[in-house]
Amino acid sequence: MITALDSNVLLDVLSGGEFGPASREAIREARREGSLMACELVWAEVAARYRTIDAAEESLRELDIRFAAIDPEVAVAAGHVWMGYRRGGGGRERMVADFLIGTHAWMRADRFVTRDRGFYRTYFKRLRIVDPSQG
Repeated sequence: MITALDSNVLLDVLSGGEFGPASREAIREARREGSLMACELVWAEVAARYRTIDAAEESLRELDIRFAAIDPEVAVAAGHVWMGYRRGGGGRERMVADFLIGTHAWMRADRFVTRDRGFYRTYFKRLRIVDPSQG
C-alpha cells in the first residue's frame, strides 16, 4: 500500500505541534502497511523550515519518505480538477498547488494522510483520506 503525505502532517511531526503525536502515529501505521511518498510541493513546503537542503532531506529520509515527482499526466488532471473548481464558483485563483498535491495522491497512492478541512474530501471523492486530527 502506498501512502501519500501532506505537508501539514509532516510539519506536525517535525515541529512537535499540537497534532504531532497523532500525525506521528498515522505515519507509523502507514509505514507498517507499505511505503510513504510525498510530491515536490510537499517537500518544498517542509524543506522551507530548514536552513539547508541536507538537513531537510535527512529529516524526510529518517521518516522513510520517498520523493515522488508529479508527472505530466497528474499535472494535466490537476488542471482539469482546478478548472472544475473555478467553473463551480471557486474564487481562489492561486491554489493550484493543493489541486496538484491532491491529484498526485489520488492518482499515485492508495491513501492520503492530511489534516483535511473538507477541501480534499470535496474535490477528490475517490481518494481515501486519513486525518490524524480526527482521532
